[in-house]
Amino acid sequence: MPRYLITGIAGFIGSALAHALLSQGHEVRGLDNLSTGKRENISDILKQIDFREADLLDEAAMASACHNIDFVLHQAALPSVVSSVKDPMTTHRSNTDGTLNLLLAARNGSVKRVVYASSCSAYGDAPLPNKEEMMPQPLSPYAVSKVTGEFYMNSFHKVYGLETLSLRYFNVFGPRQDANSEYSAVIAKFVTLMLEDKRPVIFGDGEQSRDFTYVENVVAANMLACAAPAAAVVGRTFNIGMGEPVTINQAYRSIQALAKFPEGPAYDAARSGEIRHSFADISLARERLGYAPIVTFEQGLNNTVDWYLAETEKASAKSSS
Repeated sequence: MPRYLITGIAGFIGSALAHALLSQGHEVRGLDNLSTGKRENISDILKQIDFREADLLDEAAMASACHNIDFVLHQAALPSVVSSVKDPMTTHRSNTDGTLNLLLAARNGSVKRVVYASSCSAYGDAPLPNKEEMMPQPLSPYAVSKVTGEFYMNSFHKVYGLETLSLRYFNVFGPRQDANSEYSAVIAKFVTLMLEDKRPVIFGDGEQSRDFTYVENVVAANMLACAAPAAAVVGRTFNIGMGEPVTINQAYRSIQALAKFPEGPAYDAARSGEIRHSFADISLARERLGYAPIVTFEQGLNNTVDWYLAETEKASAKSSS
């Protein structure tokens, strides 16, 4: 059985990958500094994984983490556009320096392939749909850091022969996403606020659009990225999304119906560094990875609202006992 290292394993996507890999019988090692990840996301599987609380910038820890590993799923990052605008240096160190440090450890170790979690923010306000051959136009320091990581992936493949590829995620959502964090996505915030009978805020006019992608689709893409023939995928970047745009207003109304929330949104000024529209052309991922979304936006929303509702009921029962 292949051995996997997941960086950012205590995060939303990292923990989803860990649960999926364990369910398939794989051996999993995980790394997280818990700055944005939460131990509770992996508390049910801690005894089944080799978990290391460490930072990507710790060279010794990275060398040890990459030892005797076949596949690295590199999810760890500071994922906030807003935060990167306020503090670009911290984002750079975590996302760019951290990724380089990981690649050095992977190159020096026994790693077969590194699959890198990149971002649709690489496209900026490019024409739609977003296609991989487009020139990157990152608007925020966060987006710059993710594009830089892609270039490092390609460089380490070309120069050192390390198998690498990048997956550009499009607005991932689902269970375990931390709605209370400044890094969290809009769907998690909308759902939790509505379940608390609080009115969510939309920044801008709400007609900006996103390609909202349920986390199970991203997990499947990572598995395909590890299994795909090297000649078809290494050194490449692939869009991982649904291939369809949804406006923030549409998403709000869909969640509103599921949560049975009576009020419309409040609106505030648009935020600096955020793109207006994005959605993915996923034809290259279909062709090279065999990727196709397995959970629709609507199904994903249903699953997500159900999960947060169950968590709310658990918390309520705990506080009253």
